[in-house]
Amino acid sequence: MRQPDDVELLALAGLAADGVHNPEVAPFSWPWTRGTDEEVKRNVLAHQWKNRGRTAADDWALSLAVFRHGEIVGVQQVSAKNFQVTRSGLTGSWLGLRHHGQGIGTRMRLMALHLAFEGLDAAEMVSEAYDDNPASNAVSRRLGYTANGLRITAREGHSVVENSYRMTREQWDARPDDLRSEIALEGVSSVRQLFGIDQPKQLTHRGKHDADRCEDRQSG
Repeated sequence: MRQPDDVELLALAGLAADGVHNPEVAPFSWPWTRGTDEEVKRNVLAHQWKNRGRTAADDWALSLAVFRHGEIVGVQQVSAKNFQVTRSGLTGSWLGLRHHGQGIGTRMRLMALHLAFEGLDAAEMVSEAYDDNPASNAVSRRLGYTANGLRITAREGHSVVENSYRMTREQWDARPDDLRSEIALEGVSSVRQLFGIDQPKQLTHRGKHDADRCEDRQSG
């Protein structure tokens, strides 16, 4: 995973236009995947450009493109508000439809958690998913999040249940290693400086750390 350049953003927009989910479902809070191919591409580019400028210490977002064997397959985002005080963040993601069902979603969430806890010293990370998004809910449960309540919200003119899941630092440290020893983080010191986070502590057992890039050596 890494922050995409302009050429990669165009590839990402094209991937989204090819399909992110089946047309009968609506996994997102606003319908950016609806419309013509050109409309979807514009929605992706506008969102990514907006996130590039979302770098204030009290409101930031890291929107990282996900690559597998050199091919761009989706996006994994880590964002937070007032992180200096709360050390609480939020993850969100999407995959191109043709890459669903291959375990990529679980792997990229694990990498995002590694970045948040080991690179940015998060105290907790939250994930949210609509009740009718079984894949996202399953990833949170599989990785050991705690159910953190639900709410009724509006989506495309209809009410829908949104589930919240919480992973604490203590839960993260208690998890089996999974792929964490295989993950390297690069560029984290500059990210911490940009977002006003204190200098990183010395870590001795999670692999090397540095992170606007998060690399899984197993998948390429």
